Amino acid sequence: MDLGEGLRKAIARLTGATIIDSKTIKEFNKELQKALISSDVEIKLVFALTKRIEEAALREKMPAGVTPKDYITNMVYEELVKLMGASYEPEIKPKRILLVGIFGSGKTTTAGKLAKFYQDRGLAAGLICCDVSRPAAYEQLETLAKQANSAFFGIKGERDVGKIVKKGIEGLRSRKVVICDSSGRNALDKEMLDELRRINDAFKPDEKLLVINADIGQVAGRQAAELSKAIGLTGVIVTKLDGSGKGGGALSAVSAASVRICFIGTGEKLTALELYDSKKYVGRLLGIPDLESLILKVNEAVKSSGMNPEEMEMEELNFDTFYKQLKAMSKMGPMKNVLGMLGAADVPKDLVENSEAKLKKYEAIIASMTKEERKDENLVKGQGRIARIAKGSGTSEKDVRNLISDFNRMKKMVGMFKNDRNLKRSLSKFM
Repeated sequence: MDLGEGLRKAIARLTGATIIDSKTIKEFNKELQKALISSDVEIKLVFALTKRIEEAALREKMPAGVTPKDYITNMVYEELVKLMGASYEPEIKPKRILLVGIFGSGKTTTAGKLAKFYQDRGLAAGLICCDVSRPAAYEQLETLAKQANSAFFGIKGERDVGKIVKKGIEGLRSRKVVICDSSGRNALDKEMLDELRRINDAFKPDEKLLVINADIGQVAGRQAAELSKAIGLTGVIVTKLDGSGKGGGALSAVSAASVRICFIGTGEKLTALELYDSKKYVGRLLGIPDLESLILKVNEAVKSSGMNPEEMEMEELNFDTFYKQLKAMSKMGPMKNVLGMLGAADVPKDLVENSEAKLKKYEAIIASMTKEERKDENLVKGQGRIARIAKGSGTSEKDVRNLISDFNRMKKMVGMFKNDRNLKRSLSKFM
């Protein structure tokens, strides 16, 4: 059970409560403590937080018209936001960024994500490979640079990090944002720190960001404190938050170490990097909709998929436009994250996985259709065509018929929307 699920189950126990008394709040706090501690949040922080909630709940009078559940949820929200640290907003200006971290933290992938982040905001980015320890680091960063539409510099086989940095700065002088990826180690040893100091002296970064895997939980705070003392960190990026049960522990530990959290990684794709916003993060944990982030994801997905905005107004729906919409949906990231933004984080796991599998099948089926079939769904009715499409997409004829059935239902719904001017106007504004 992850932190969000544990928190939501604890709060659900308040459903039906009519008053907030000592017994009610103590029982709730036990469940809250269990959820936080199982997510590796430091015990002292947990007990301090629940003590503040208990004292405030019993001291203050609950406002009229507010249910006990909503009243306590708001208290938990405010306390967790304090625990998880301040939000971050970067300056969009030319800069040099040094990424540091131990082996396996996701540092190189994060370098690619950061390059794309600044590229998408109008600053041409370049990546320098200073990871001279891991054999495949050069090729991996070069590939990520191409995917992010960024420049790349590295000297294959060179061990002198100072030389790589100096030549890299010269080679990427036309780039507004230059990101240097350093070597990782299994621990923060003297060799790693000496190498980082050499890179730091040669590169003179404006930002020094530690990349940490959320799975390490409380250890994140110790790493942040040690590296900050060694080279003066300006911030931390916490990766793999999408699948880690210790994410809350990592974030709270970094915050307790008085180091700023700048970004969080929520997936493998280059777009799966978010500015850290403690209010949004805690809101998703508690099942509070985050429509602002959802709309941003929709807009980014539509833009990157090359869809025409007019198609989003649902004037015409065929397999061709339906395919583009499926592609846009796939660019929004894991369905679990999208549902979390909608405040529906507790949808059964098997249902989410089945839905994602179905979308991938539908993409494959439509991709194996001819241009004529995509434009005119009436052509996809004969047994021969269905058999051919199934074979070409590696699916079954039943899968193809399921797609046709779902498509027809959607087209019927679109027809109803088209006849409702007010609804259509509202949807257009939303999109």
